[in-house]
Amino acid sequence: MAISVETPGQGMLNLMPHSHDEQHFRSTDAVRDVVIGMSDGLTVPFALAAGLSGAHVATSVVVLAGLAEIAAGSIAMGLGGYLAARTDAEHYQNELQREVSETRELPEKERAEVEEVFEGFGLTPEQIRPITETIIADEDRWVRFMMKFELGLEEPDPARALRSAATICGSYIAGGLIPLAPYFLAKDLDTALVASVAVTISALFVFGGVKARFTGIPIWRGGFQTAMIGGLAAAAAFAIARLFR
Repeated sequence: MAISVETPGQGMLNLMPHSHDEQHFRSTDAVRDVVIGMSDGLTVPFALAAGLSGAHVATSVVVLAGLAEIAAGSIAMGLGGYLAARTDAEHYQNELQREVSETRELPEKERAEVEEVFEGFGLTPEQIRPITETIIADEDRWVRFMMKFELGLEEPDPARALRSAATICGSYIAGGLIPLAPYFLAKDLDTALVASVAVTISALFVFGGVKARFTGIPIWRGGFQTAMIGGLAAAAAFAIARLFR
């Protein structure tokens, strides 16, 4: 991203003159929340259903235990997302107050830190001086500049915590119902297990491919890795249940 600042007698100064337009994916908070919720939602109930199937219980038991796990897991994951977002917001506010205090109590030190930022872009002292004066002339602009360029912090969305919790929770429920669906429809345990494996592995592969599309890795590799992880978890649960039943 190019940063342009108007300097007296020099016009608009581009701090990144060699920048050019590139297509990059910047994962949004919502996408990350969906990935977190869906990944666990597909994998954990799938492993639980496989383990119970290995213990050779009734399909109704698998359904009941699976629904209980989805309820508990979605609440726990959603609450975790909520607390993480609240922690980020509190951290930002603490650092913001610290920067406000430092600009008032240690203005020369903070001014030097502004100059250091622009030195990193290769600007000369003559170029830096008027830019710095413009920035420090307004306290709010000064503080937010330091928050972004010194600390690398962006102001969080006030509604982020609740939205994160709801997204993770909903994604977990949606993912968790996929491996359980065959147990709702089939009375025979073995039939339900085979159908659950087929449906869930396919869903994991598709989900992994979509996730890979967003993160920039090859789609087939992302799909295979996600399906393999889910499959191994379910196989381990099934094997342990068969071993000790």
